[in-house]
Amino acid sequence: MKKKFNLRNFIDEQYKISFSYIKGSKNFIYSAIGIFFFFALVGFFLPIPESIGMQIINYFKELVSKTAGLSLPEMILFLFNNNSISGFMGLFFGAVFGIFPVLSSIANGFVLGFVSNTSVHQEGIFSLWRLFPHGIFELPAIFISFGLGIKLSTFILVKDKWKTFQKFFINSLSVYIFVILPLLVIAAIIEGTLIYLGV
Repeated sequence: MKKKFNLRNFIDEQYKISFSYIKGSKNFIYSAIGIFFFFALVGFFLPIPESIGMQIINYFKELVSKTAGLSLPEMILFLFNNNSISGFMGLFFGAVFGIFPVLSSIANGFVLGFVSNTSVHQEGIFSLWRLFPHGIFELPAIFISFGLGIKLSTFILVKDKWKTFQKFFINSLSVYIFVILPLLVIAAIIEGTLIYLGV
């Protein structure tokens, strides 16, 4: 007799697989965190060419213009789409020698450092507290994505490359669906609400 599919058991099993895979990938996730915060310090403390600074500022101005006039649900959806695409690319494009998640960790860290430095110079050190609610759920999701993206690239180093790639890919997909996306939904709700309220 064919066993009846149980959705709750399936979800429970996927969460177990996801958290087990995350735990087994902690060194890669720590690496992504280390790269991110190293370049955040670089972006905060080291002077950069004015042209690069203006490109970053113009990028954020363009984002602001895209969100102008959006309702709260539209704002949340916009932020979720941006972050979920970034997380997806950081994770699964990591298969190509881990280049994309490493470069993304560098770029995102540097931009955070630069923005933090600009905020401190304009509004003082206490302005940094506003970054905390925005990142409390988003950053862990992104770190997991980038870390697992780096791990995905290591399939090339083992003997049974295809089998290892399949295993890493399936586990990564489970983590993306059951851990990363829920974190990004919460992050988008918090960030979208704060932006909408002008906090």
